[in-house]
Amino acid sequence: MMIVDNVKRLKAEIPDYVTLVAATKTRSVQEILELIDSGVIDLGENYVQEAQEKFGSIGMKARWHCIGHLQTNKVKKAVEIFDMIQTVDSVKLATEIDKRAGTIGKKMPLLIEINSAREENKSGVYPEKAMELIEGISHFENIIVVGLMTMGPVTDDVEEIRPYLRLTRRLFEEIGALEIKNVEMKYLSMGMSDSYRVAIEEGSNMVRLGTIIFGERKQ
Repeated sequence: MMIVDNVKRLKAEIPDYVTLVAATKTRSVQEILELIDSGVIDLGENYVQEAQEKFGSIGMKARWHCIGHLQTNKVKKAVEIFDMIQTVDSVKLATEIDKRAGTIGKKMPLLIEINSAREENKSGVYPEKAMELIEGISHFENIIVVGLMTMGPVTDDVEEIRPYLRLTRRLFEEIGALEIKNVEMKYLSMGMSDSYRVAIEEGSNMVRLGTIIFGERKQ
């Protein structure tokens, strides 16, 4: 019942307009089915192979989000499983998604991952390069850019993340004000278990929560 209770508490706290994506990396099918029964149907998976294994048991009961770095050699399987890919940060990756989605007649919703803190060891496009990337992929017919995603730096002081969330929200609004083919700025995916409150304050309408739902991961 822990999962159900945690979800109930979160839903009482989180505004209705915020989509709760449960980060389900390493979580069992049994845990995920319990989660779905509690009303959370958006699942975030980091790895295509793990998502594929779970999809075999859960299938269309959930909406599947790719929230981990996606390698181009995994795109073919990814477009078959996922309903949204949140981690697009290059023309090369978007090109492969467009090609693979086209072969199965799918228009793939994407979020552009913003490396808001410009951290060299993290994926994501730097904020000043986001517009160039979006314009570079907007002519593709089998993808649609529906928003932005960011992680922000890892820190014990959640207030340190706020400027990077604010920067990403500003970018989201600037892009949303433009008319660009195949771009509809709907989702601003920011905030995890330790930072979702600040992220919502800064305009997030999609949060990716794991530990606060399931408890600490078993090593």
